[in-house]
Amino acid sequence: MLRNPSFRKIFSKSLIKIDQSKLVYFLSLVVGLLSALAAAFLKNAIHFTHNFLTSGITSESGAYLYLIYPITGMLLSLLFVRYIVKDNISHGISRILYALSKRKGYIRAHNTWSSIAACTLTIGFGGSVGAEAPIVLTGSSIGSTIGRFFRVNNKSITVLIGCGAAGAVAGIFKAPIAGIVFVLEILMLDLTISSVVPLLISSVTAASVAYFLMGDKVLFTFNVVEAFNVLNIHWYIVLGIISGFISLYFSKMTLFLEENFDRIKNLYIRLAVGGTILGILIYIFPPFYGEGYNTIMSLLQGDHVTLLEGSLFESFSEDYLVFFVFLAGLILLKALASSSTNGAGGVGGIFAPTLFIGGINGFFIASILGRFFQVDLPDNRFVLAGMAGMMAGVMHAPLTAIFLIAEITGGYDLLIPLIITSTTAYITTRGFQKHSIYHVQLAKRGELITHDKDKAVLTRMNWKKEIEKDLKTIRPDDTLGDLVKIISRSKRNIFPVVDEYNILEGVVSLDDVREIMFQQELYKTTYIRDIMNIPPTYIDIKENMETVMEAFRKTDAWNLPVLDNGYYVGFISKSRIYSTYRELLLEYSEE
Repeated sequence: MLRNPSFRKIFSKSLIKIDQSKLVYFLSLVVGLLSALAAAFLKNAIHFTHNFLTSGITSESGAYLYLIYPITGMLLSLLFVRYIVKDNISHGISRILYALSKRKGYIRAHNTWSSIAACTLTIGFGGSVGAEAPIVLTGSSIGSTIGRFFRVNNKSITVLIGCGAAGAVAGIFKAPIAGIVFVLEILMLDLTISSVVPLLISSVTAASVAYFLMGDKVLFTFNVVEAFNVLNIHWYIVLGIISGFISLYFSKMTLFLEENFDRIKNLYIRLAVGGTILGILIYIFPPFYGEGYNTIMSLLQGDHVTLLEGSLFESFSEDYLVFFVFLAGLILLKALASSSTNGAGGVGGIFAPTLFIGGINGFFIASILGRFFQVDLPDNRFVLAGMAGMMAGVMHAPLTAIFLIAEITGGYDLLIPLIITSTTAYITTRGFQKHSIYHVQLAKRGELITHDKDKAVLTRMNWKKEIEKDLKTIRPDDTLGDLVKIISRSKRNIFPVVDEYNILEGVVSLDDVREIMFQQELYKTTYIRDIMNIPPTYIDIKENMETVMEAFRKTDAWNLPVLDNGYYVGFISKSRIYSTYRELLLEYSEE
């Protein structure tokens, strides 16, 4: 029925009569509901897959299955993506940001289910990544798909994508405020009433559904009961600084490893390499199996001995030096484990690995200070503060880190340590790396949307669509008479000069020949090479919008040639750029 033209026409007319803001409020509730259901389904699917595969396995009878399961899951995920989805669904957060900046919020509809399936195979079988990025992509895809179905404008689609992301975070952690702040900090939506109200509706709806459907078995929850000691403030600053440097290490190492995995063109060799590395790491460090939230829960409950169970270090559980080496290995090698999972064909995010490293790091520092410096620190508080610090450093999202950890602990008693640690970690990391791990690659290509409206509009612009290719070209060996004939047939006043290989030699404007174009005695004796001018600069077709605007600013020109590896493509006009800019700015600023 939806394909029936008459039905679509009637449906479209009925939507026009509905107030856009009220429609978005209603749709934000629907998106929040569906995102929460998707989050619940994914978490339960991972939980039950994990239990089904590992129930009954003991360290004596089937430990080697923990080596086989992860590569099996990555293989199934690889085959699923390659032969069923037939699209790249990795790096969920970055794909959302790219859709917002370059695709007008268009996210393919298959992402409403494909990320859930691939992520279940990856993590359920023991892949060392997190489920948060795939479920955020799922929620955002739900928002994009619903927005396009109801034919709301681009700004409303952007808001609904944010609602999907907020609903996903709120649903998976029961943290509605963290869901909203996540969208504002990482997806960089504007903080306006028209965007905040739908985000509130979506995140609260999702959190309510999560409380109704899911219990503590598939959620990371913990209640803090100890009072905050103001005398420990300086130790939280130390934790923040260390967390900042570890965040920097994790971000750079992850990007480096992913680049090297991408260089392996054969998918099955990549799978073998990544699967082997992950298998070895899990054999030595069993906590790398799966998301790692069970490990964090053990630390919070004071049961740190379970970290060594099934590992080569189990017999050294009473040797604190060996235990500290084990913890250091978990911190430093988690980046390799998660990158090997994603690089080999698995689908998952770095959200859970970030929290894992942060929790281990907080416990590690508290233990070191207690053992060697007799500093009495609450281990569980340092675990939680370390998680917040790591998240703030890696994601450049201190507010998300603060509110997420505060909400999943069941209260705000930990707020001051979280603020201190997160802020310190963020400042430390930001001093060395301007963009977060989600943003850095997009920022390099000039495709990152920011809270700066001017830059956001420039990022959204596709300047290549404004290239004028209808200009009449002329050869340098042609004469003035040839140019006059071309002028008589042209409606433009610029004439690119190209050679026989279409390489730009110069440009002739109508003003250059206005005084001599009617002197017929010069028609055969004056050559184009003698009257053409060299453009002040040129723009390569691969450049981003900011580079284009910078070229116009530096040269003060109104028209500049566009080249592709030296070959002439066309001209770009400053007036057309400004006209498109004004249209997008108006659209972007609508409330």
